[in-house]
Amino acid sequence: MAEPGHAERVLSVLSDGAATPLAASWRRSLTQHRLDPENRRPPETLSGAELREAQDRMGPLLAAAQDNLDALFQAVGDGGCCVLLTNAEGVPVDRRGVAADDPVFRRWGLWNGAVWSEAREGTNGIGTCLAEQRVLTIHRDQHFHTRNIGLSCTVAPLFDPTGRLAGALDVSSCRSGLEGLTGLVERAVTDAARRIEARAFREAFPQARIVLLPESSADRASVPMLAVDGDDVVIGATRAARVALKLTDETLKRGLPSPDRSADLASLDLDRAERAAVRRALTQAGGNVSAAAGLLGLSRATLNRKLKRLDLARGREFH
Repeated sequence: MAEPGHAERVLSVLSDGAATPLAASWRRSLTQHRLDPENRRPPETLSGAELREAQDRMGPLLAAAQDNLDALFQAVGDGGCCVLLTNAEGVPVDRRGVAADDPVFRRWGLWNGAVWSEAREGTNGIGTCLAEQRVLTIHRDQHFHTRNIGLSCTVAPLFDPTGRLAGALDVSSCRSGLEGLTGLVERAVTDAARRIEARAFREAFPQARIVLLPESSADRASVPMLAVDGDDVVIGATRAARVALKLTDETLKRGLPSPDRSADLASLDLDRAERAAVRRALTQAGGNVSAAAGLLGLSRATLNRKLKRLDLARGREFH
């Protein structure tokens, strides 16, 4: 049953000046997305073909999530919760639920193919998590639409191996009395999201050495990891690592020396050691051959010959 005055409470943020994250989301729903809190229509649902296309686009991340979806559901399913994995548009592409509860969740739209973006559904766990890219809980009357105030949703963002937002991991419940468990559910969802990201990242760089960086509270749902090749050059970074080291796609394309230097070059053969030294010098010099030659104590002509002999000149932008 709808809570009396919920719509009025939502509309009041336009005039009361509240500065909370919830108020900001309600304002976006009202002014940016032009939604009506009293809208009773259920969430829009994709066609079967559209859903399959969305699942295909999730690709390796969807595959990497399967074991973690099972484990998370085992932890929360007995409490009347379902688990949803969504894409970056807020569309569930996979879910776990108890068969006896499925009809209830389906009526609420907590089902594969429903569109839970903030632009369509206003403030809600999935859509607002994606909009703000942070772990959060939207509990019951914190939802924008009056028809959704029976839901409680705890959600963590998911990032792909290139550090981009790829979707969200959601635990939703239609039962009351779970308020005291919010902290536990948030930790479970966050840990599962981190495991999914880490697995997908390792699978994206199967031949690389994985370097773990110190944790930061800024990106709770992302693990700070680097993928490093045999020459100690960083070739991949997770969302948290990119934030911590201020990395961009362009930075990684130019090359970046690994911060750990854990490889023991003395144990490598001479050509491999030389190749690694040349690549590190080039990355430190930003691809400038003359500057790299200076770092190595060589002439530019000598370094150019080494680049050719070590097969480092092809496909790289040196100047």
